[in-house]
Amino acid sequence: MPNIIKQALVRRVKVKAHGKVRYVEEPPSQKVLYGVYFAISALITLAALEIAHLIVLRTFSNEIFAAISLVIGTLLGTFFGYKA
Repeated sequence: MPNIIKQALVRRVKVKAHGKVRYVEEPPSQKVLYGVYFAISALITLAALEIAHLIVLRTFSNEIFAAISLVIGTLLGTFFGYKA
């Protein structure tokens, strides 16, 4: 899984040298990778917590769902914003 995330965040930078144009791949920084790993683990944990809440209390938790939405938005923002 780490290789999939790392490849998804690789930037292609256009470099002009001696009249030639070529593309160089720039890997993501370790901070970005660790942030994405943490967000994915938080998403999995929150989903498990919501499922446990549904099973035990038989009610839907709006607060947990809001946290899940926040983490998903953060992940999407990272993937779309980092590549730009």
